Amino acid sequence: MHVHSWALSLVITFGLAVTALVYLRGWHCLRIAFPNLIAGWRLAAFMSGLVFVWAAVASPLARLDHQSLTIHMIKHLLLMTVAAPLLLAGAPAFPLVCGLPKLFIKRHSLCSVPARWLEPCSMNSVFCWIVGTAAVIGWHVPAAFQSGMHYQGIHIFEDLSFLLSGILFWSVIVQGPPSVTSSPRWSLALYLFFATLPCDIISAFFVFCNRLVYPFYLSAPRLFSLSPLEDQECAGALMWVWVTFAYLIPAVVITLRILSPSNVRTQKAMQTAAPTGDWSRNGTQAEVR
Repeated sequence: MHVHSWALSLVITFGLAVTALVYLRGWHCLRIAFPNLIAGWRLAAFMSGLVFVWAAVASPLARLDHQSLTIHMIKHLLLMTVAAPLLLAGAPAFPLVCGLPKLFIKRHSLCSVPARWLEPCSMNSVFCWIVGTAAVIGWHVPAAFQSGMHYQGIHIFEDLSFLLSGILFWSVIVQGPPSVTSSPRWSLALYLFFATLPCDIISAFFVFCNRLVYPFYLSAPRLFSLSPLEDQECAGALMWVWVTFAYLIPAVVITLRILSPSNVRTQKAMQTAAPTGDWSRNGTQAEVR
């Protein structure tokens, strides 16, 4: 069993701080050059996303996941359902590129290869759904979970995979106009609804199986005077409620927007107007609001 080291926490904190400074520098430069290009709320969203990433992987909370499955569940829910969409809402591409020193920008060709590969993947809703679901199911398999708890490298990869798969999953939702994705807007509600099903099955199993799924916690120090089985049931209930709100509330909002009269008029106008120019990934044609 490994213990989450302070050294690793400091490294992660430093990396997140550098990312925040680079984004802030790029956002400030863009605001000076193009005041209407990127709104202030996107800065707040991106910074909040980084704070939640820090809370999940480098804060004192992160060192408690080896004592409580509930804490472990909170970490991954923060990464996948809170931090990931907030980071995407920050429209990070432009500010991060503009915030980098010119030395790195001149070498943009090295970064363009993975970017060209990830762009079509992030617009494929089936691929993004499969990646997000595979991460949730795969890391809850007892063998994979136990390995992550015993080996620090696997544990780091687990946290990273939850964040990256969450970013891919939410990239279908946190997007620009419907033209940037191959799926119609109405399918997004189904996309979110079907994503709740694997989580519901896992959480229901945790609550009602009446046996300990992960023997690792038998020898772990107890938190909140809960037995390992009670802690598991609490983790399952938390996942059940959290995912229901995190996925179904956006699905309801999307459905209401689709059915609203103003949206119907907008769709008719878009069908009659010829497209001009290129849409940005996270905003409109001329603005990233």
